[in-house]
Amino acid sequence: MYNSRYSKFLTIILIIVIVIIVGLLIFWGVDTLTKYRVNSDAETGIEAFKNQVNGNTSLNLPTTGDNTLNNSTSGGLVDPYGNLVVPDQNTITNNNGGNTTSGNSTGETLYKGFPMVGYIEIPKTDLELPVLKEATMNAMETSVCILTGPGLNQVGVTVISGHNYRNGLFFSNNNKLSVGDKIYITDESGNRVTYTIYKKYQTTPEDASFSTVDTGGKREVVLTTCTDDSQNRIIICAREA
Repeated sequence: MYNSRYSKFLTIILIIVIVIIVGLLIFWGVDTLTKYRVNSDAETGIEAFKNQVNGNTSLNLPTTGDNTLNNSTSGGLVDPYGNLVVPDQNTITNNNGGNTTSGNSTGETLYKGFPMVGYIEIPKTDLELPVLKEATMNAMETSVCILTGPGLNQVGVTVISGHNYRNGLFFSNNNKLSVGDKIYITDESGNRVTYTIYKKYQTTPEDASFSTVDTGGKREVVLTTCTDDSQNRIIICAREA
């Protein structure tokens, strides 16, 4: 009887272990797929932006049929702080249902339905992402966005905001940046400006003093994102080299 109970106990433990392993594999698989899709979309969007800037419209993108804006979302997972763990996909879709990145009638490059004004590169964290024109809720779930300021590579302080999904996406790795690291910003004119980080600190969500700094006629960029516990903000300040 003792052996029978012990055997049942081991069986239950084994089942629990198997369920945990399967759950972890599923989580890892979904997370990996999400990162791949986001990075792949960003690469395509940036390539489309480069072609738009260079006046080259021959980029092969899935744009067959009439493009219509589709604002439906995929219902991303929400963490205890109300942040989406998996970004919703606001996309431009064509008649065949394909995702596209294209220009519109005003000459703007659209990235998943949102005006794109340039892109940001941070070699230290292997980041390359489109920068969207306005920091609306849906745009923030799509890429990093301009929060305040005169615009990319303009004199003054331009603040770029991005979510920290704690999984490597968007500004999740900003805590790894240090003073002296480089940030590269390319704007709608095709100008690529190098910025060097000179300050990094944490502050409260209510503090916006970083956006009103007197730059003395220089160009500066500030990156802002949540800390891992979403209680404070990580502020990265960089000025043109």
